[in-house]
Amino acid sequence: MLSIGKQVRLTRIADKIFYTKRFVLIPIDHGVTVGPITGIVNAKQTIDLVAKGGATAVVLHKGLVAPEYGGSGRNIGLVVHISASTALGTTTHKKVLVSSVEEVIKLGGDAVSVHVNIGAETESEMLFDLGTVSESCNNWGMPLLAMAYPRGPKVKDEYGVDVVKHAARVAAELGADIVKTNYTGDEESFKEVVRSCPVPVLIAGGPKIDSDKALFTMIRGAMDAGASGVSIGRNVFQHKDVVAITRAISKIVLNDASVDDALSELKKKH
Repeated sequence: MLSIGKQVRLTRIADKIFYTKRFVLIPIDHGVTVGPITGIVNAKQTIDLVAKGGATAVVLHKGLVAPEYGGSGRNIGLVVHISASTALGTTTHKKVLVSSVEEVIKLGGDAVSVHVNIGAETESEMLFDLGTVSESCNNWGMPLLAMAYPRGPKVKDEYGVDVVKHAARVAAELGADIVKTNYTGDEESFKEVVRSCPVPVLIAGGPKIDSDKALFTMIRGAMDAGASGVSIGRNVFQHKDVVAITRAISKIVLNDASVDDALSELKKKH
């Protein structure tokens, strides 16, 4: 049973219109990992666009909250990501804590996000951090989102159902309230992931997808498998029409729209 604090804060990052308890999160935390790539050079503008498109929350690192998110009063939830590594380092898969639950509270965050790579050579350190952050989140009534991916020397396929459901289950068992992980490629296999994870599961968007239809098909498949939403970055903020793609994704997640309906939504003016 979630504490009252967690329940209240979860409503701030979930669907506020239809109360579906579903999530459309847009991570804009890529600047630490890969730098200010196209679409997030002006993070404040990106936040404004995805908010207009109906996203339920954004995911930011702490340094962008004050200048880019704009503090209280914004009609979109705030998840603060507190682990990091860069593509320039020699230990890219090793995520280290760069903030704390207490700092997220001071920033006005609605939830905390931690990244863990299951199978990485430094897995034990990341699991320790996840457990520590989970305990702190429980103490403060702060929801915890765990980005849990199977990555490491023993992982042959990062999208394989066995390793994905293992990663999701690890995150849930160590205290995550929501788990973000890879989509396994089809509805039937992803049902296994959802069934074996006792908390809501979100799919990651991953690298830029070739077509809008392919993106929508992936999201529709995940939702039909029982997912609670999405956490998609590059396929949103690098799209030619950020508002329209966010709105179309939101239609699928929050309104159970079809792939064709989402494609039609892209063509509407805003």
